[in-house]
Amino acid sequence: MSDRSHLFSLRAGHALRDVLAEGYSLNKLGKDLLAGITVGIIAIPLAMALAIASGVAPQYGLYTAIIAGLVIALTGGSRYSISGPTAAFVVILYPVALKYGLSGLLIATVLSGVLLLVMAFMRLGRLIEYIPESVTLGFTGGIAVVIATLQVKDFFGLPIAAMPEHFVDKLLILGQMLPQLSWPSLLVAVVTLAVMLLWPRLKTIIPAHLPALFIGTLLALLLLGFGAELDTIGSRFSYTTPDGASGSGIPPYLPYFDWPWLRPGPDGELLGFSWQLVKDLLAAAFAMAMLGAIESLLCAVVLDGMSGRRHSANSELFGQGIGNIITPFFGGITATAALARSSANFKAGAQSPVAAMVHALVLLLGLVLLAPVLSYVPMAALASLLIIVAWNMSEAPKAVHLLKTAPRSDIWVFITCFSLTVLFDMVIAITAGILLAALLFVKEIAEMSKVTDISHNRKQVEQPIPTGWQVLKISGPLFFAAADRIFADIARLSERSRGLVLYMDGVPLLDAGGLAALNKLISKCHKSKTQLVIADLQFQPLKTLAKAGVKPVPGQLSFYPTLREALETLYQQAAAAEDQDG
Repeated sequence: MSDRSHLFSLRAGHALRDVLAEGYSLNKLGKDLLAGITVGIIAIPLAMALAIASGVAPQYGLYTAIIAGLVIALTGGSRYSISGPTAAFVVILYPVALKYGLSGLLIATVLSGVLLLVMAFMRLGRLIEYIPESVTLGFTGGIAVVIATLQVKDFFGLPIAAMPEHFVDKLLILGQMLPQLSWPSLLVAVVTLAVMLLWPRLKTIIPAHLPALFIGTLLALLLLGFGAELDTIGSRFSYTTPDGASGSGIPPYLPYFDWPWLRPGPDGELLGFSWQLVKDLLAAAFAMAMLGAIESLLCAVVLDGMSGRRHSANSELFGQGIGNIITPFFGGITATAALARSSANFKAGAQSPVAAMVHALVLLLGLVLLAPVLSYVPMAALASLLIIVAWNMSEAPKAVHLLKTAPRSDIWVFITCFSLTVLFDMVIAITAGILLAALLFVKEIAEMSKVTDISHNRKQVEQPIPTGWQVLKISGPLFFAAADRIFADIARLSERSRGLVLYMDGVPLLDAGGLAALNKLISKCHKSKTQLVIADLQFQPLKTLAKAGVKPVPGQLSFYPTLREALETLYQQAAAAEDQDG
């Protein structure tokens, strides 16, 4: 399939179909099995940690990675992407879970899936590329700060029942409770963090967070044996079995189907389903869909660069939409492609989406077989893991480079997105960031449009022009933000001129705003009895004028294909006028 068809194609299971069409061998299956097992093991603690950070029990993160990982791999457009819960969503999901409980979060996820499908059917996949880097770096940096702030509570073992929704309130309560820190929790967190920072120096294929969590858990068990108090997954979370018995930690059961609005709401009460609830959750769902689209397509672009393959952007949006619609009915929260896990998948030798499906099955086995063991993982160790995740996703070196080298407008966009993400929410941050970037871009493009008097430029105007005439060269697009200024400047010149020649070979665009401004100039010249000559129009402006019915008016308005022809006619008219006077 050609690159162009990949850009605009939309079909379910695009990536899987491409692989099968090329031929899928036992050798490729073996590589996919190895890669899937590797990433599945990596994903187990990450899925739990991200669910907890999002305000829900850890098993819902595993359900997300299992169901979404399988469904999106089957239906999406990227060969190597691994989908599941990601750190980027924490800043959106946590406030929703805090206010509406698991039930509201699942309903919002279904709505985000529907929006992703709409984006796919509207072929908006490639439009994500038009979001400036200053916007993406701004909100990912802001998300990283929020995630890291949420981990301070468990890192220090602070006795805070629930974190407030707003960032400033979070800082205030953390500052107030810091004197009550738990030294055992802090010790486990610091040791886990140290292992994660030092492990990469050993240059092994084992990712740092696995040995770090293992050592952190062993240390926690040792401290618990000496009577220390430490929060673990087992002590923090509990569940009820189908026969009514209760258990601690993670339920060792497969994900089961249930209506999202019948899951626990705030304080364990049922929310029920209503259109008012849908309207209340729509803003959060929009932010989830936008962020999911950006994350999944940026991940696919990075994987294309690593593999030399091409993903189908619209098919990937389709897969993400289907995955986020189905997953909540099995208890899973919002999912998107995760760059760290996807990169690990490719580096482990993945050949096709089958590796992502194997990863989902490994998580399923881990849920059933390892649930009792996972209950011993300390919350402080998971907090350290998420702090490293936050640092990695912040892309701090890129942000610093942007602040040092980018134009002032990009720096303002970055600061705006970063600040709004931290202080308010992603909906405001993404909307304001894109609008600000668009306005600043329009301003910069408008400033590129200019008018220059070339009447005495002998390279372009070889002979002196008749008295009272001027030749003006217009450069740049004449759109709504630039045309009024350009034609207003020309109109002032027309008041003291017999005639004006507008040389427009440097004008690639004339929009409705530019057309209106040109018509004002034509009327102004008519009133001041100034003759207007337009020369060397490019195709788009010429087509716009023809469609608008702008025609030559003898003695007032004329058009010429080249500047040379316009000037030759002008010289001939001047010579004829002199002969007539003589």
